Amino acid sequence: MPPKKGTEVVEKGVSRREFLRGGLAIAASAAAGSSLLLSQAAPARAEDDGHARYYDSFPRRDAMEHRWAMVVDLRRCVGCRACTVACKSENNVPGGVFRTWLRFAEVGKYPQTRPRFFPSFCNHCDNPPCVPVCPVLATYKRDDGLVLIDAEQCIGCGYCIQACPYGARFLNPVTRTADKCTLCAHRLEAGQTPACVATCIGAALTVGDLNDPGSDVSRLLAQYPAQTLKPELGTDPMFFYVGLDGRLVEEVGP
Repeated sequence: MPPKKGTEVVEKGVSRREFLRGGLAIAASAAAGSSLLLSQAAPARAEDDGHARYYDSFPRRDAMEHRWAMVVDLRRCVGCRACTVACKSENNVPGGVFRTWLRFAEVGKYPQTRPRFFPSFCNHCDNPPCVPVCPVLATYKRDDGLVLIDAEQCIGCGYCIQACPYGARFLNPVTRTADKCTLCAHRLEAGQTPACVATCIGAALTVGDLNDPGSDVSRLLAQYPAQTLKPELGTDPMFFYVGLDGRLVEEVGP
């Protein structure tokens, strides 16, 4: 979890301007193709700042007891947008912005065309580029794999929004903080499925623990070939697509 207010980083008198200056340097480094994790670029030392100490303990998949993932079976998606509506209702997402969105295209040559639908979300990457660019540690990765935002810490600088290669983040027009899909973490903690999964009429969305070989997502991935988005970036997304059509993912984003 990210450090709370009053931790050693604040007590040493690090100003917001210094935080932002450091965030710009990190963002520039990531854009230049350097390591996505600060701890890989430089090992943490006792005198290092809060970023180095935090990312040195960044949760790795081999150390996670649970690892949430989603399988999206595009063969079952009918384009009803129930996932989008349920997400906005469950999470009180303001008008004009979306945590979940759906792309649509007609593929093939007339008259032999067919509709294809592509629901998109935050990919909750194993190696998320949005995390190390946050100058105030508001964006963080939990030890169950979820990438979340501490709204109380977020200053709305937008670095994480620019760093996300999937266009999954946005600036909430009400709170003025970064926002995105949380995979309905509050519902998962209550033993429920995310709102989008619960309302999908085609059963195209499946969420489960990837570290459990008996989970629904593990069984689906063992049975069907699946792909992730932009694997060449090394972000290791935890959202897997069955029946992915590359014509729909040239420009991922709402």
